[in-house]
Amino acid sequence: MITIAPEDPRSQVAQDLLSAFVEDIKSRYQTSPADVGTFDLNLVSVPRSAFLVARCDNVAIGCGALVPIDDYHVEVKRMYVLPAERGRGFAMKILEELERLAREFDYDAMRLETGVNQPESIALYGKRGFYRIPNFPPFVGDPSAVCFEKRI
Repeated sequence: MITIAPEDPRSQVAQDLLSAFVEDIKSRYQTSPADVGTFDLNLVSVPRSAFLVARCDNVAIGCGALVPIDDYHVEVKRMYVLPAERGRGFAMKILEELERLAREFDYDAMRLETGVNQPESIALYGKRGFYRIPNFPPFVGDPSAVCFEKRI
């Protein structure tokens, strides 16, 4: 059984998932993408933001966050599923819950950045109706970045 629920990003579970995310991304690129370093936990401690953890049979297997950009746009950040759990639809479920929350928070659009060496992420976002947009800051000029948006 899978559950997806808000989690304190300072919890050990969240920190373990965020660390695994960073290691996964760093292993895919010779030079780390623009914002792969530390995740500012204050970004998900403001109104209309969220940090979610997915659990399968009570074991944390993935995460995702919503970070406000402005009154109309929210950015999906730190979408991650443990490698051993991939291919089972968990990322899709996390993204669906983030989208539900973005609507509940009354945003007009969701944006996100992934990378050229993350084809599974690119495919996931395409399946959920996201479309390519020009790279937004801090990804402008980053040839490894691929930015997407979805009107909601």
